[in-house]
Amino acid sequence: MKPKLKKRLGDLLVENGIISEEQLMEALAEQRSSGKKLGKTLIDLRHISEEQLLTFLSQQLNLPFLDISRRPISAEVVALLPEVQARRYRALVIEADDSSAKVAMSDPADLQALDNIESLLAPRNINLAVVPEQQLLNAFDTLYRRTQEIAQIAEELEQEYAADDLFDLGGLTAGDSDNETTVVKLLQSIFEDAVQMRASDIHIEPGENKLFIRQRIDGQLQENILNEANISSALVLRLKLMAGLDISEKRLPQDGRFHIEIRGHKIDVRMSTMPIYHGESVVMRLLDQSAGLLTLDQTGMPADMLEKIRRQIKRPHGMLLVTGPTGSGKTTSLYGVLSELNTPDRKIITVEDPVEYQLPRINQVQVNHKIGLNFSNVLRTTLRQDPDIIMVGEMRDKETVEIGLRGALTGHFVLSTLHTNDAVTSALRLLDMGAASYLVASALRVIIAQRLVRRVCQNCAVDYQLSHQDLIWLMNVTSKDFSNAKLKVGTGCQNCNHSGYRGRIGVFEMLELDDELVDVMRSGNPQDFARAAKNKPDFVPLAQAALDYLYQGMTTIEEVAKLVETVNETKQPASVIKAALEE
Repeated sequence: MKPKLKKRLGDLLVENGIISEEQLMEALAEQRSSGKKLGKTLIDLRHISEEQLLTFLSQQLNLPFLDISRRPISAEVVALLPEVQARRYRALVIEADDSSAKVAMSDPADLQALDNIESLLAPRNINLAVVPEQQLLNAFDTLYRRTQEIAQIAEELEQEYAADDLFDLGGLTAGDSDNETTVVKLLQSIFEDAVQMRASDIHIEPGENKLFIRQRIDGQLQENILNEANISSALVLRLKLMAGLDISEKRLPQDGRFHIEIRGHKIDVRMSTMPIYHGESVVMRLLDQSAGLLTLDQTGMPADMLEKIRRQIKRPHGMLLVTGPTGSGKTTSLYGVLSELNTPDRKIITVEDPVEYQLPRINQVQVNHKIGLNFSNVLRTTLRQDPDIIMVGEMRDKETVEIGLRGALTGHFVLSTLHTNDAVTSALRLLDMGAASYLVASALRVIIAQRLVRRVCQNCAVDYQLSHQDLIWLMNVTSKDFSNAKLKVGTGCQNCNHSGYRGRIGVFEMLELDDELVDVMRSGNPQDFARAAKNKPDFVPLAQAALDYLYQGMTTIEEVAKLVETVNETKQPASVIKAALEE
């Protein structure tokens, strides 16, 4: 038997003193113009909160009011209700057996939706529960994965190619064959799943008997294994066509790019192929152009660091370096600086490989090594284009470094990146690349080193108690007292796909080259420079910055430990650690 309100929802809310008659009249008038449901209209007008409304409905209909954000829900159970209908009716199957199904709804008073759900789940009996709408939307994105759909299409594609191992290149190019249609469907499912899960990269890797499709989510790879290894050639072929690559060349690596639109997201895809033993490996970097660029304030830099950076980038000349390994967010930080500097009175030119985001008013040059359009050649021309600010994608060789440094000395502000572990070694790296110490000392103004660590999911975060081993490790890396720390750990929920982490946060280290450091650098002694830099009173190393995030409960000790290992920072002498272990 369907739960049914004895009176209209608005009348019941007024009778119970939850809203006034005037608020009901206002909501009904708004509802006539907007076409929304009354409950949603009341929430939008802020006459009632969603929690108040759902609590009231659960009481009136005698239904449980649930929090499903941390509830483990089987993907097989969820699949009983197709995604299209689940999203349309704001309904989710959270439990089921052969005779019954428990369905969570944000509006259990919608009898038409309930009729359709009952027919879709027949012959099972339906038991309803009330759940906040946002929890349902989060669950849709994490539970309705494309993994099963991908596997089914892959199996279908393998059957189509089962007759022989030859592919109809003409049909694939024309795009009108049955095989091509299946390939496109499979790729669309792969891309939709990646966008839905906020993946930054897709890896397609053929093995001997398996095809591995992996996604990098918050810096970690997650794997989906398909048994249809022989379909990899068809996937790679289609992707090459999309990227404008040579489909006949399978012995050499190739790079390309293409644009797609998935679920309203405009995605710029950078693609790299590489021949491996069982075929060709494809890695695709997904750049969501719809998300927009982060501003300098949105990068997560501490307020005092932002103030120093803003002071530095107001200088008419000099060089700012952002350093760190691949995938540490260097380009994001540089674009954040550029967006702040991008004003009508400044001429900005960038030299990039590749151009990741297109910025208005900025002259962006794409490096092309095949025709000799490399960083150093473009940089020479750039200096003759009367720029105020120049961004060089990466300092890769001695020639590029020297041209950039000389540009910074002749009235230009130069931004660039470098692949080094921390800020201190970045200045020394320029010297190792052959740049004169006096040139580096005169041009270099500020160095920012950064990493990304996973952020604890705020939806399922709980207090975490340090173990004895944790305390010993902390003694080895810091003298900071963690006895009053607000440590948190994620237990796993729908919001974070049960990983305990949701998103990443930047960890930053900044080194300003003042007169003292400049004098030490001119002396040409790397050890003296490193010692002087680390002894600066306002210098906060990467490891310490990450430990501060741990102290605040923003990340976990596992994430900090991985970062500390890369920069090899220890504080306590061995005797102290030995004593702690013996306690």
